[in-house]
Amino acid sequence: MSAYLGLFSNNILPIFLAAGAGFLLAKFLHVQPRQISQVAFYIFSPCLLFSILTKSQLNSADVTRMAGFTVTIVVAIGILTWILARFMRLERRMLAAVLITAMFSNSGNYGLSLNLFAFGEEALAHASLYFVIVAILTYTLGVVVASMGSASLGQALWGLRKVPAIYAVTLALIFIAAGLKLPLFLDRTVSLLGEAAIPLLMVLMGIQLAHATWDGQTRALSLTSIMRLIAGPALALSMSLLFGLQGAARQAGVIESAMPTAIVTTVLATEYNVEPSFVSTVVFISTLLSPLTVTPLLAYLGA
Repeated sequence: MSAYLGLFSNNILPIFLAAGAGFLLAKFLHVQPRQISQVAFYIFSPCLLFSILTKSQLNSADVTRMAGFTVTIVVAIGILTWILARFMRLERRMLAAVLITAMFSNSGNYGLSLNLFAFGEEALAHASLYFVIVAILTYTLGVVVASMGSASLGQALWGLRKVPAIYAVTLALIFIAAGLKLPLFLDRTVSLLGEAAIPLLMVLMGIQLAHATWDGQTRALSLTSIMRLIAGPALALSMSLLFGLQGAARQAGVIESAMPTAIVTTVLATEYNVEPSFVSTVVFISTLLSPLTVTPLLAYLGA
């Protein structure tokens, strides 16, 4: 028990305390998440990704394996959730809400921080790949699922032009392939902004959680929480063998797959009117429950 408490206090509690600061900020000073989210989305997160990828030792094989692993996890969770949700006879909007909350994990705000604290810089580099791929899937597959026929796949793909993380990753891959380096003043600027991204994302998570509400959809909430917090890591452990993930890559992939529901799903739910109150509830509850499943997983992966 003391080992679990140590893992929780050293790796997860700092994230919750930082998020708690954001939560209190939102409650008492009425800070809204949108502007801070935009700053993180357009400046800090792209700089973090570019800095991590260009300074890591990842090769093309690492990138390919993590990409295949991530897509497989997200799609498999979606299929399993769809099958179970159909048995539960959920109505169409609720089905879409359950799917997006089960498929897309909080691999940025929560996952990047946890991987850095628990397993270090190498795991953070692999976790960043997972985060980028999930972001791409969220703004393509997630949009299609949320819209349930009101938006075409072409429109969703066209929307990728608004995701700065994709440009950051593309540019980083070009720099890696060509052996290029930024001028020192730009490198220091990007590194400075990148280093600020993780604490900002933790505080932002608390601000966003402060706006969650409970709407009482117990059955659907139970399904999506189980799929996200239990089925996700269980599937990841088996898929890591299939894709040959080892060491830091395996640690990062499994932990990212075990994260609670992505906060960005609340944006999709609001935009396409698919039970936004329920989606906010799932984000809040799955985040609160996550230490119960993530802490023993950290112990297993670190053994």
